[in-house]
Amino acid sequence: MMPGDVPRQHSTPWRVMDLFAGCGGFTEGFRSYANADGTTPHFRSVVAVEFDRAAAATYEANHQPDKLICDDIADFDPQPFSDDVDVITGGPPCQGYSGLGQGNPNDPRNALWEEYLRVVAGVWPKIFVMENVDRFLKSREYDRLQDATRPGGLLEEYALSTKTLNAADYGVPQARKRVIVLATRRDLGAPLRHPVPTHTRFPLIKNDFVLFDGTADLPQRVPVDVVFDQSARLAITGTELPDRRTPEGLPGPYRTAELHFGRTPTPLSIARYAAIPPGGNRHDLTGKWAEIEGRSTYLSTQAWDQHRSGSADVMGRLRWGAPSVTIRTEFYKPEKGRYLHPHENRPITHYEAALIQGFPEDYRWHGTKSSIAKQIGNAVPVGLARALAGAIHQRLSA
Repeated sequence: MMPGDVPRQHSTPWRVMDLFAGCGGFTEGFRSYANADGTTPHFRSVVAVEFDRAAAATYEANHQPDKLICDDIADFDPQPFSDDVDVITGGPPCQGYSGLGQGNPNDPRNALWEEYLRVVAGVWPKIFVMENVDRFLKSREYDRLQDATRPGGLLEEYALSTKTLNAADYGVPQARKRVIVLATRRDLGAPLRHPVPTHTRFPLIKNDFVLFDGTADLPQRVPVDVVFDQSARLAITGTELPDRRTPEGLPGPYRTAELHFGRTPTPLSIARYAAIPPGGNRHDLTGKWAEIEGRSTYLSTQAWDQHRSGSADVMGRLRWGAPSVTIRTEFYKPEKGRYLHPHENRPITHYEAALIQGFPEDYRWHGTKSSIAKQIGNAVPVGLARALAGAIHQRLSA
């Protein structure tokens, strides 16, 4: 469809194209969205594009899109889907402007958002949603995205609405901030608005003062406790995934509950875990020694002792009573962040990370341990995607 064409009459379920689909966090949120009366489904996956073979297999195992394309998005021809898609979702890779990377403005991955826009221009959906890290707002790519929707731009027929949302404000047991760009085709009238929070940090306490943020009537954010209460019902089974493969040789499928396996930490790591109190981190190791294999061993490192700022959550324990920190792709390595169990002397498992991201027990996964971890860490939290699906459904159904 092109500007000026007569819009096609809508039909539900709304037809969705998922770009950079990953393991399907966005789609799982849309699939599981239900009206107040419990009716579902309201969305159907028409096509998904994902370059990674294991992630694509995970997506297909759970969502059975009409068409799954496991290929470079630069080679994807969107024209066959023109006027056959209502909503496009996707989160172009963010490593180029992520705070964890080099912050290289010339990183070629930064330009993948242009492929996203190329597809939008070819399909012309009613709404498109783009998810990215909060630093995206300060990037030149975001400036160019705004230019594309101004008069004379590639997507001038779309009105943008951009906001940083925290997944914890939508019932996700994880404080994960993401920029959500909503774009509404102008012929639909008023642009789509971001979903209102369903949960709150209230009461906010700072310097012993209670701060009121206008959301006192909402329930408090969901703490990570609910995940560990659930995982405590299962025993950790070894350190490996079950020996199971598809006819094509790809590991899996594995149910989410089968991801509750452990690691084989070194004696030094075990001693460090034991020395870190609830809510603590690497700073609690300063000045501490332990007897390890017959030798007195210093538990901290010179680098940790000398650097008292930055990376404070390395070797940190998740806190009871609060949402988790952001689940990243190497959540199973405590040296990468606050990924120790709140009181057990171990890192969190893949199972627990998947639950924190909102994936259900019966979700099916493909890939190696590291591949599945990457899929989990890169996913859009299911609860946040569900909130976006609700806002989109209400807007399109108005």
